[in-house]
Amino acid sequence: MAAAKKAVLGPLVGAVDQGTSSTRFLVFNSKTAELLSHHQVEIKQEFPREGWVEQDPKEILQSVYECIEKTCEKLGQLNIDISNIKAIGVSNQRETTVVWDKLTGEPLYNAVVWLDLRTQSTVENLSKRIPGNNNFVKSKTGLPLSTYFSAVKLRWLLDNVRKVQKAVEEDRALFGTIDSWLIWSLTGGANGGVHCTDVTNASRTMLFNIHSLEWDKELCEFFEIPMKVLPNVRSSSEIYGLMKISHSLKAGALEGVPISGCLGDQSAALVGQMCFQDGQAKNTYGTGCFLLCNTGRKCVFSEHGLLTTVAYKLGRDKPVYYALEGSVAIAGAVIRWLRDNLGIIKSSEEIEKLAKEVGTSYGCYFVPAFSGLYAPYWEPSARGIICGLTQFTNKCHIAFAALEAVCFQTREILDAMNRDCGIPLSHLQVDGGMTNNKILMQLQADILYIPVVKPSMPETTALGAAMAAGAAEGVGVWSLEPEDLSAVTMERFEPQINAEESEIRYSTWKKAVMKSVGWVTTQSSESGDPSIFCSLPLGFFIVSSMVMLIGARYISGIP
Repeated sequence: MAAAKKAVLGPLVGAVDQGTSSTRFLVFNSKTAELLSHHQVEIKQEFPREGWVEQDPKEILQSVYECIEKTCEKLGQLNIDISNIKAIGVSNQRETTVVWDKLTGEPLYNAVVWLDLRTQSTVENLSKRIPGNNNFVKSKTGLPLSTYFSAVKLRWLLDNVRKVQKAVEEDRALFGTIDSWLIWSLTGGANGGVHCTDVTNASRTMLFNIHSLEWDKELCEFFEIPMKVLPNVRSSSEIYGLMKISHSLKAGALEGVPISGCLGDQSAALVGQMCFQDGQAKNTYGTGCFLLCNTGRKCVFSEHGLLTTVAYKLGRDKPVYYALEGSVAIAGAVIRWLRDNLGIIKSSEEIEKLAKEVGTSYGCYFVPAFSGLYAPYWEPSARGIICGLTQFTNKCHIAFAALEAVCFQTREILDAMNRDCGIPLSHLQVDGGMTNNKILMQLQADILYIPVVKPSMPETTALGAAMAAGAAEGVGVWSLEPEDLSAVTMERFEPQINAEESEIRYSTWKKAVMKSVGWVTTQSSESGDPSIFCSLPLGFFIVSSMVMLIGARYISGIP
């Protein structure tokens, strides 16, 4: 019997979307931007000590292979010929730091995740060396000195991991953010893998001059980072190398396909939302929450706690575009925490059902400052609190307060951005996994008091990476000309409460934030000693007491 004829859909483009919580591989039609198939794998996070967050680089790489393989199988079942995949883009969690051995391809330590706090004393020691009247780190990088960025994570690895020190001494060590680790591995690894990154990821390391678009010698000397371990910096849209057969991929699926797009996840979402005009902004709801506003070809430095970062550079000879960014550390991660740590939900989707049952937090406020507060506060001493609890409070109210927390944090960033840009946003474009939660989207519109606009296809991060890959010189299957970009259907959420109520809730939230600040000192957060409990917020003990009380009632048979 003759094999079924494969459907011809024109050129396709694949995108690896490697996030903090999961890895995905998605395949798009380059002419219509339609998502044809995808596969997703959840990634483990390890917490070896208080404030430490790690992931296994080999598990991340294996998850990429698995997602590619399973997506190709699904395309086969749809009679779509995978030989039509003409390019692959990579989008990644930014700042997460990997050091590996270029001779063996083995990681020399776990990946230190962007949320990790172990470098707080490193940051404090470095801060003392920056002259008050000349913050050359911020003026060159657009970033405040913080545990968030890669340079201090790499400094910690060089100071504390003998395997890393030895590999540097013997010229075997390579450093990279997750994009570099993946591209090097997918283009051959120890057998000729390409060691590179793009300007968007480089701009998050704190070693990159965002004006000259080069690694900065003065910054590398300041952080005492040897420049020989750094990847080559390329544009976000060009051919970096070709996929090489891996023993992990059956029949070498996608062998020889160019990897030709690379963007940090938030820049990828900006491209995927088609925010190519000065003043256009998007907010992505993932593990964290990231609001980016395109500022065009000029760097705008924030007066209100936002970061200046590289938005994209879509080709070797194309201009660089910049963005203002507000970063929230904990968004989707608070839902995962309610699931994994407190066990009040069994799946992330359940939170919408719980919140819907009550429709209010009943005066309960949740500040999920598990890793300190990022923009606009940059306050590492903050920790999570739940306050405003009464005997009436139940898990539904806490679930509602967790969703509200994501919206309040976004409002704080939007306020800062409006003050920096001078022109308030008339609406907010949103994307990311959490935008499937309709209660969250309605809450966001109510708390911002402007409409929230969501594309019908929320996978804009992967779409941005695919667009960059398909548009690269030498690939040329995706046009980025405004007239050629596919129109996207949108869902719109309008504010449904009055402005006064919105303001009252927001001002109470700000009061709760102030109570979360100042919980930890460097000593207690880094040493892991028992004194950490002296600085745990009241909310921790209240929730612990509630959990124990509920457990006791359950055991004793009290309803």
